[in-house]
Amino acid sequence: MARAARPRPTRVKSSKTQWSVTPDEQGLRLDRFLAAPGCLGSRGRARVALERGQVFVNDVEASHKDAGAALKSGDVVRLWIDRPGSARLRRFAASSRPGRRTGGVQILYEDETLLVVNKPAGLLTVPLGGMASSASAYSLVAEHLGPRGGRRPFVVHRIDRDTSGIVVFAKSAAAQRAIKDQFARREPERIYQAIVHGIPGPARGRWRDFLAWDDEALKQTVTDAKDRKGVEAISHYRVLETFADASLLEVRLQTGKRNQIRIQAARRGHALIGERQYAKSAIAFPRQALHAHRLSFAHPIDGRQLTFEAPLPDDLAELLRRLRTRS
Repeated sequence: MARAARPRPTRVKSSKTQWSVTPDEQGLRLDRFLAAPGCLGSRGRARVALERGQVFVNDVEASHKDAGAALKSGDVVRLWIDRPGSARLRRFAASSRPGRRTGGVQILYEDETLLVVNKPAGLLTVPLGGMASSASAYSLVAEHLGPRGGRRPFVVHRIDRDTSGIVVFAKSAAAQRAIKDQFARREPERIYQAIVHGIPGPARGRWRDFLAWDDEALKQTVTDAKDRKGVEAISHYRVLETFADASLLEVRLQTGKRNQIRIQAARRGHALIGERQYAKSAIAFPRQALHAHRLSFAHPIDGRQLTFEAPLPDDLAELLRRLRTRS
């Protein structure tokens, strides 16, 4: 005898962007849950939201690969509709005034040689390979420069998509080389703020490792000095504030390897809150709690020292407020 099809729960239409899975909805596929009338209302909208990284389940990002994941009663499904970089590029009015927002980035400084921006979490620094038109800080800066004679930006350095903070672009290949040479000589001051699990001891110290990038796993691995692929990674940390089960750190990079702070902190039992690549975060947060706070380097033309600071973004400030309340 054929079994009757399970009725699909129907939600009351709502403008909310966060929902808790009810007992009746347990076992539903994530995409079907999102497609319900009370959520996004169609499978097409659900698919687009998953592809753009706008869906989180229990504060963990869900991608299109998770569309068929079965939900459990009590799961919290959240939409980050205005996640930077998740929408199509929008044109913006060009302006060189510091503090002016250009699309999804804030201009901290601009002259004829370089441009310094404050990148929000969720926005790539540069487009993904083979996707030159994908939303990124680079593409937004390129649109900003486009009306000014068609110039393109030159990438000086990068930070992770879900790391917020200061990024520098040059306006010529010569300026790019000059600034990158400073980075290669470890001359710029690069200071991050990180919120980590636990309380590191001592209150200030140095992390030194040898790291090798795994092209297949797309992450850093710890190796030793004898490994030809290994590169030295050194960070200096200082505890700024402590909570019941977490700490706010200042981390100064002596070297600048990809994911350096994230893997070094996790390796010592103090993974960043929100970390998913190198550890599992015990405190719910939708991204790694890392912010490129301060950058200082010499101007590539006249040599004067430039120093820039970007305050903690709202999401990290709110996380600190939560941690202080719990302490």
